[in-house]
Amino acid sequence: MADPRGFMTTPAQGAARRPVQERIKDWNEVYPGGPGKALLPIISDQAGRCMDCGIPFCHTGCPLGNLIPEWNDFVWRGEWEQALERLHATNNFPEFTGRLCPAPCETACVVGISRDPVTIKNVEVSIIDKGWEDKRVRPEIPDWHTGKTVAVIGSGPAGLAAAQQLSRAGHTVAVYERADAPGGLLRYGIPEFKMEKAVLDRRIKQMKNEGTIFRSGVDVGVDITGEQLKERYDAVVLAIGSTKPRDLPVPGRELGGIHQAMEFLPQANRAALGQHVENQITAKDKHVVIIGGGDTGADCLGTSTRQGAKSVTQLEIMPQPPEERPGHQPWPTYPMIYRVSSAHEEFGERVYASSTSEFVGEDGKVTALRLTEVKFEAGRFVPVEGTEREIPADLVLLAMGFTGPETHTVVEQLGCELDERGNIARDENYATNVPGVFACGDAGRGQSLIVWAIAEGRSCANGVDAMLSGASKLPRPIGPHVRQMMA
Repeated sequence: MADPRGFMTTPAQGAARRPVQERIKDWNEVYPGGPGKALLPIISDQAGRCMDCGIPFCHTGCPLGNLIPEWNDFVWRGEWEQALERLHATNNFPEFTGRLCPAPCETACVVGISRDPVTIKNVEVSIIDKGWEDKRVRPEIPDWHTGKTVAVIGSGPAGLAAAQQLSRAGHTVAVYERADAPGGLLRYGIPEFKMEKAVLDRRIKQMKNEGTIFRSGVDVGVDITGEQLKERYDAVVLAIGSTKPRDLPVPGRELGGIHQAMEFLPQANRAALGQHVENQITAKDKHVVIIGGGDTGADCLGTSTRQGAKSVTQLEIMPQPPEERPGHQPWPTYPMIYRVSSAHEEFGERVYASSTSEFVGEDGKVTALRLTEVKFEAGRFVPVEGTEREIPADLVLLAMGFTGPETHTVVEQLGCELDERGNIARDENYATNVPGVFACGDAGRGQSLIVWAIAEGRSCANGVDAMLSGASKLPRPIGPHVRQMMA
């Protein structure tokens, strides 16, 4: 293990973010120089808090099966190259997860039973950011090519992971993306202050150098049909995400100024990158109301703050969670506790246990939102009598999650069956009912975490490679029994 007394003698510590008044004036990451660099002075001692447990429960919290105690030990000893190798053994993109993952591994950490858990996510991002800085992250070009071709539809984390694994196995892989540049929500859904796009671009460059082909600006199902994909490629991987947004059908929904979060955020990201956006939806000088208390809502909050919103209110239908792990969510489960993101530190008000009953407007535009406090009774939320009130709203952003993948084009053209939740049905090898067609990530799992997307992309690549070559050469993915256990 690392420091045998580290978890007792060293307190948990994270990097300090830039001052609020400084960071809200730009779109750079909230940590000075990026999180890996900001954490570097303290990270060895933090890695030394790992106990190298006989049964490392952090593994059960991580869908990727990251070898956490191993790379913690290497970091504590200053063996950064070995730490990077162990990190990459299970995770293609630790710089993404180290910035964006909510770290279920930390809530499963054994140290966390009685004190603050090991800051695993911080160690992870420090290893990979230092690896890039030291130029130790290089293309892994296959020694030979199989002659087999694979189309990956979608370039989010699941599609990128599947594509990289298959390219390294020697297959010729083309990644299709309907946006003008690859990355999916990593590019146009995640704000710059959470992950600068240079972090994504260097991975895309590595993948291109490994032989992966990227075809952006192609709307699969429209510009190229499912039948054409099957004719052109030996295998097709559907990694199209879960992109159908959940709506809020209450009176006044038709008013102007009410938008889905994924209408607002991509435009803001493009503008932050210096691109011209025609008729941009902006929060400047507006009373903004965000409906939805999750990460997407926080992204809308941080973006609205930087655009110069007059006020921001974030609504959540659930009651405010406790600050400590509740008794009915014992270790090592992921607890629903009160969390404060960087965006919440900066601006705005969070309102819990509230439901929107009506949008109010004038001249066809929203001007206010009528809400009511709610309580959970008999399996549903019911309004609390006498609590209805109005709050000003010039811009309303719906950030209530997603209901499933878009199935009316390529999924329908290919003839893929859906499961009872409307996701693409697949077996334990990620194969759909259509021979040669596979599905992974949110498209098959439903809206989930980035670590699940990468884990599914890797496992799906294993299934594709096994079909194409008869016996997969890729690292063994997590088994279906483990996936069910951690679901």
